[in-house]
Amino acid sequence: MTGCRLPSAPEHRGVTSPGVRFRMPAEWEPHETTWLIWPHARADWDFKTAAAEWCFAEVVRHLVRGERVALICRDGTVRARALGRLRRSGVDDGRVQMHVIPTNRSWIRDCGPIFVVRGRGAGREVRATDWRFSGWGRYRACALDNALPRSIAERLGMHRIEVCAPDGEDRERVVLEGGSIDVNGEGLLLTTETCLLGRTQARNPGLSREALERILRETLGAHAVLWLDGALAGDDTHGHIDNLARFVAPDTVVAAEEPDPRDVNHEPLTANLARLRSMRDLRGRALRVVPLPMPRPIEFDGTRLPASYLNFYIGNDVVLVPTFNDPADRDALATLASLFPTREVVGIHAVDLVVGLGAVHCVTQQQPLGRIVPPE
Repeated sequence: MTGCRLPSAPEHRGVTSPGVRFRMPAEWEPHETTWLIWPHARADWDFKTAAAEWCFAEVVRHLVRGERVALICRDGTVRARALGRLRRSGVDDGRVQMHVIPTNRSWIRDCGPIFVVRGRGAGREVRATDWRFSGWGRYRACALDNALPRSIAERLGMHRIEVCAPDGEDRERVVLEGGSIDVNGEGLLLTTETCLLGRTQARNPGLSREALERILRETLGAHAVLWLDGALAGDDTHGHIDNLARFVAPDTVVAAEEPDPRDVNHEPLTANLARLRSMRDLRGRALRVVPLPMPRPIEFDGTRLPASYLNFYIGNDVVLVPTFNDPADRDALATLASLFPTREVVGIHAVDLVVGLGAVHCVTQQQPLGRIVPPE
């Protein structure tokens, strides 16, 4: 597969040859840093923006105990406000790296770089992959977010891989959001047909399923793509996987379950559970599938919100799980605690955060531990 090169940045190259084995590590593998963008877009949270800020402060407060946090602020005013919120929340800001970088919004999972590694252990090489961000095919104000992988790679002095379609296909950068995929670090990748292949979205209309799978294999080390279908009610991303199903171990997937047949989510989630139970790993073994309950429907201003416990984030020593003042909170936390016995499982109140149509996983992006490879 051939990548594309920007004339203004000759050090930034396309995807290297398939013989060079890079892979996207699983989220539970050691992190160097977790990246976030401090809330600033009123279009996301409106008068709930201040409440969302305190949620971000809680996320940072728990993460800094086990890893560095890199916090992106749109400008100096936002930086000062973020520092004030963090200090009042008892955060050790000595472990928080502040970066002033203009952005449109705060959903770094989708617009930030997806890091890949080569090798094993702390000495493994780390590079950043740069996919095109198109505002989920819905929002035009996304140019600053689209430029974020370049900005982060430059701050880190890290080699950046621009991901473009193969020769003979559309030569634009391939559109991919981090929330649309999940990996087990050993060659399996979960995603949805609704998001990456569906007719209701316009991410990569010129790419076939086979071409997209080839790109995911050569760029992220995905030797098998496991396709689910459908989207959670209220999800404006056309079916991101991080609301539906997630790897928690190389052979184990947790998946959302809605037992109420009257709920709009019941049918697609039941179908996805059946699909997962029929899937196999690269050695032909069945996956272990663990259901997670759905919270009761949450609405804001007449709109159903995509509240899901699957939007958790796995830090070095903590798992941060969105909670919704719901009886199912306890069951979700208990199930995840049993699956992560060496990590503290912590609930993050996310009723205000999900007003922006995302939760804890959507606002975080992990940079894996390893040796930064500089630009060539």
